[in-house]
Amino acid sequence: MDLAFLHPLYEQTGPWASVYVDLSRHAEDQREERRLTARAVARELASQGADEATCRAVREAVEDLVHSTGPHGRALFARDGEVVLDPPLARRPVAGGSAHWAPLPHVSPLLELAAEDPVCVVAYIDRKGADFELRGGLGGHEAGAVTGGQWPVHRTGSADWSERHFQLRVENTWDHNAAEIADALAVCQEETRADVLILVGDDRERRAVHDRLPRRLHDRLVGASHGSGSRLRDEDVERARAEHVRRRARRDLDRFLAARAPDGEGRAAAVEGVPAVVEAAREHRIDELLIRPEGPDTHREVWVGEGPDQLAVRRTELSALGERHSWSARADDALLRAAVETGAPAISVTPALPDASEDTPSGGLGALLRLR
Repeated sequence: MDLAFLHPLYEQTGPWASVYVDLSRHAEDQREERRLTARAVARELASQGADEATCRAVREAVEDLVHSTGPHGRALFARDGEVVLDPPLARRPVAGGSAHWAPLPHVSPLLELAAEDPVCVVAYIDRKGADFELRGGLGGHEAGAVTGGQWPVHRTGSADWSERHFQLRVENTWDHNAAEIADALAVCQEETRADVLILVGDDRERRAVHDRLPRRLHDRLVGASHGSGSRLRDEDVERARAEHVRRRARRDLDRFLAARAPDGEGRAAAVEGVPAVVEAAREHRIDELLIRPEGPDTHREVWVGEGPDQLAVRRTELSALGERHSWSARADDALLRAAVETGAPAISVTPALPDASEDTPSGGLGALLRLR
């Protein structure tokens, strides 16, 4: 996940209100429902020590969400009476939402709630061409079509010379059409920046297009055997989107697991656990941050100063580094601040873990390191 959009949160000091609002529920009186939610959120922030101006700004922002078209939810980050950032969520918050008041913004839930929202191009293929449809979390719309050669496209059952010649022309037409579809699909993907390509049609038609697509697109492909006359169901698209997220997380986790093994000189290209990852963040060496949000050490207390590289496991370490002001913070939020400020991406590895006992970064925190 590219964290660049979080920069505004680290241009000012805290404390911060971090609120996650569930917009997936629809009440008969939506305005009253939002008003009650807004009051509950403001009360919770006040109970945690938030100032009145910030509580009021958050309450008004939540009330205004009655006009929101986002189907899942919204995150709100506020300080000193102002909502600084309010990104939409790609998934609904757990347990209906949450509110936090802390020295740093509580951004770690965004790794799952606002992470990849893959866009799909669905190609409905037949022997004469294809229709393209763009599908995402907010629905879909037509994305163009391609029409290949129209004659001949069907085989016959005869075996004499003239019919064999006809069959060859059929094969040539199919090959030509598959190439046309593949070229058009590659252009559509480039224009839409789609993450997933779903080929719908019979096995032969899908295989012919697959084989003619650029190799750079092969890891984005998903097949669907539904007949070309029907549109792909939402659940099939969601399954393809979830599989894309899982494969991306699995790839990064596998890179981490391989990199943490020491090389011939005893050096590893990855570290794990709070002390080692904090040290890497302080030295600006994190190339990618890996987090398992439910890991036991993600909420472990660390100490932070005003700068993103001013963090330590113990408060006395910051004092030794010359930092006069320090605050306690969650380990995941402190490390994410460091990642944002050094341009490092972060990812939740949870989608790659069908088995909770599978090997993961120790305590739920790990990092791939930049080469020195």
